[in-house]
Amino acid sequence: CMNYMLPLSYAWGNFSILAVGIWAIVQRDSLDAITMFLAGLLLTVLTDIIHISIFYPSHDFLSDVKRFSIGMAIFSLLLKPVSCYLVYRMYRERGGE
Repeated sequence: CMNYMLPLSYAWGNFSILAVGIWAIVQRDSLDAITMFLAGLLLTVLTDIIHISIFYPSHDFLSDVKRFSIGMAIFSLLLKPVSCYLVYRMYRERGGE
């Protein structure tokens, strides 16, 4: 997000899901908050794949800063399934079917 290689929709999507995640953590009895967080995480996995595949720069324009930025975006994408699994376990603990 700091390099402006990916569009603003990438940053807005991830930061809004972060805000919903904080809401889900604060309200421990709310099943709606954890459901929205899980659905948002699953949606951002799809949108992150689309953003990275469309806006990946060609090899000629790939500087070290851009390489680090895209590497962190890919690392974040790789960690999201683990986060989805943990959030799903929280959903089941809160009484989700």
